[in-house]
Amino acid sequence: MKFIETLKNIWKITELKDRILLTLGLLLVYRFGAQVVLPGIDASQLGGLAASTDEGLLGLLNAFTGGAFANASVFALGIMPYISASIVVQLMGIAIPYLQKLQKEGESGRKKINQITRWLTIAICLVQAPGYLASLPSLGIPSSAFLLGTGTLFYVSSVLILVTGCIFAMWLGEKITDKGIGNGISLLIMVGIIATLPQSFLQEYAARVTESNGGLIMILIEIVIWFVIILASVLLVLAVRKIEVQYARRTSSGAYERSARQFLPLKLNASGVMPIIFAQAIMFVPTLIGKSLGSSDVGQWMQSQFSDLFGFWYNVVFALLIIVFTYFYTAITVPTNKMADDLKRSGGFIPGIRPGSETSEYLDKIMSYITLPGSVFLALIAVFPAFIVKLMNVQAGWALFFGGTSLLIMVGVAIDTMQQVNSYLLNRHYDGLMKTGKNRKAVA
Repeated sequence: MKFIETLKNIWKITELKDRILLTLGLLLVYRFGAQVVLPGIDASQLGGLAASTDEGLLGLLNAFTGGAFANASVFALGIMPYISASIVVQLMGIAIPYLQKLQKEGESGRKKINQITRWLTIAICLVQAPGYLASLPSLGIPSSAFLLGTGTLFYVSSVLILVTGCIFAMWLGEKITDKGIGNGISLLIMVGIIATLPQSFLQEYAARVTESNGGLIMILIEIVIWFVIILASVLLVLAVRKIEVQYARRTSSGAYERSARQFLPLKLNASGVMPIIFAQAIMFVPTLIGKSLGSSDVGQWMQSQFSDLFGFWYNVVFALLIIVFTYFYTAITVPTNKMADDLKRSGGFIPGIRPGSETSEYLDKIMSYITLPGSVFLALIAVFPAFIVKLMNVQAGWALFFGGTSLLIMVGVAIDTMQQVNSYLLNRHYDGLMKTGKNRKAVA
């Protein structure tokens, strides 16, 4: 079989084999750490915490940490503080001239930005860790589970361990990126998400088969729908609009000639999963507003509607926020001015469009056109779990894998890692993973 042959080829490349083994080893360390409970907490009394993190936003957070949140683990904060810090630094880069200057300095600037991100991660951890510890009793952990009590000693030691756990997870991610294969931080998130998949599927299987709620037929239908959604997500991640570009080159006689046609690829979804993460982070605000309004009719309505992750109004607002944030994030991350300047500098031009500001305006217009269907498609995938829950009565844990951040991260990371493996194979004159073809011969 072609796939087995490809795996053999991967194993033949020593460097690639070593990188894959190192990546798997570091991911195993991360998963092991997610099972280590904080000192001073009785692991046998964590049932209440697990039950309260089954659904809603806490369920999503628990899925991102691979169950570490519900385990009161040393990795309970996961890698999310680092993600938050990265987003903040990226957004601050628009407004702060110093960060803009660092972004233009190349490798040295990137190192300084990484250092700033790390320090901000520690600051976020120092805020989140006490908040997490303080919320444990209200999330279902009885007072008897705290073997050392909840005094200063417990808090100080646990905060230090949680902050260290987050920094260690960040270090693992960076090591995977440098010495392993794929993007380390993204892989850690993906492994955390996949870790909860078997359990969620088994719960759904038990609910369908053992309780005679549709049986195997419904399970098969759900798996087919799941594969269709994965295919749609792959298409969303890979879809590009090709803009024709030509280069004017001077011949030996001094005249200009047009080069062969080339294309500038503009991604349909240039913002990735960031709009969903932004929107998710804001979706707790309506519930807080509802609580602040107290027992009034509006307050009660907002609390009931926006506390349900699969509710109608929650998903309507969620979808609208995703569309808005997609436009916002695309505008700040796709530098059409820089693209136009680079084209002009290299002697490139879009046929019928003048180089410079006119090219920039044209690219901006095209990005606006393609961002609309991209953002709508992204919003539909994000709210699809709600459709699955309401129409097919699927278990909440299993439904989260039918769309949203979880699925898009899994698809995006898998494609990125496959592309990196593919480049190693092609460089060593083997067939790639992405498409079939003749074995490549080494060029003498």
